[in-house]
Amino acid sequence: MRISIIVMTAFIAVHFACSGEGPGIVKEEFIYEEASFPSCHASTLVETQPGELLAAWFGGTDEGENDVGIWTSRWDGKTWSPPVEAASAQNVPCWNPVLFQMPDGETCLFYKAGPSPREWSGLIKRSRDGGQTWSEEELLPAGILGPIKNKPVLLKKGDLVCGSSVESWRTWTCWMEITPDGGKTWSKYGPIVHPDELNGIIQPTIYLDQDGNLRMLCRSTRRIGYICSAISKDGGKTWSTVRNTDLPHPGSGIDAVALEDGRIVLIYNHTRSGRSPLNVGLSKNGGDAWEMVVTLENEPGEYSYPAVIQTRDGMVHTTYTWKRQRIKHVVLDPSKW
Repeated sequence: MRISIIVMTAFIAVHFACSGEGPGIVKEEFIYEEASFPSCHASTLVETQPGELLAAWFGGTDEGENDVGIWTSRWDGKTWSPPVEAASAQNVPCWNPVLFQMPDGETCLFYKAGPSPREWSGLIKRSRDGGQTWSEEELLPAGILGPIKNKPVLLKKGDLVCGSSVESWRTWTCWMEITPDGGKTWSKYGPIVHPDELNGIIQPTIYLDQDGNLRMLCRSTRRIGYICSAISKDGGKTWSTVRNTDLPHPGSGIDAVALEDGRIVLIYNHTRSGRSPLNVGLSKNGGDAWEMVVTLENEPGEYSYPAVIQTRDGMVHTTYTWKRQRIKHVVLDPSKW
């Protein structure tokens, strides 16, 4: 019966949302068809309970407008709930939510609010019921922004390592912000700079490789034109020299996840300009070499700012911006690669 339900769901999703090419695509769908806001961007995704998902993104008139808030939708195993606004700020927009599920069952929603990325502040809300209700906002200390776009990594000793970054007037730079107590106290490490300091890197996605080292892949400026990487052997406090990978990059968000079998999945735009195509890359050696296994989108338009996780059933889930109009959800079976 379970197999039949999955096949039927995949058929329905393909009927209205199919565009991917490659092995392992199980399901494609939009999280919502209609919403009270015309524009959306920068989704994030977490599994709150086995088989239950929570997605968030920012939505409003347009990116940077004062009515932009953080919206969420819950997958209960059958359907996505209608979008609900979980956070907003008075007279300034909200930006780049990041969801993370703590081991004690608390769901953390990190996000930004402020006139622009040069002037925003970091905030956090918490949920004890899988995102149905949220606590009051907590303002992070000045200079601490929380994870800028991508999910943190929780180390065995309890440190939550957040990949952060700063976009200043002439240069972009990554940092690591580490909290041992779920966002109550913080330490900041960096800067982690690209040799081309005139521009730089932002929005790191971090993961643990099979040797227990933290790896970082970063968005770069168009001047650099490649996804960049570095490695830490001390839990994110110090990092190797940032280097360019062989993967082209147009200046757009990326996200990666370490699978249970040790392989690394990366969602990114394999191009030097524009935000199409959107692709799935796979590494079998921790991120030193990559092969493209799936093309999620290949038509004209913007397909960008992905989030990617592996759920407890082994499936890989990704959400991403679809033409700034909707958030798309794709389920992938990594055993097919």
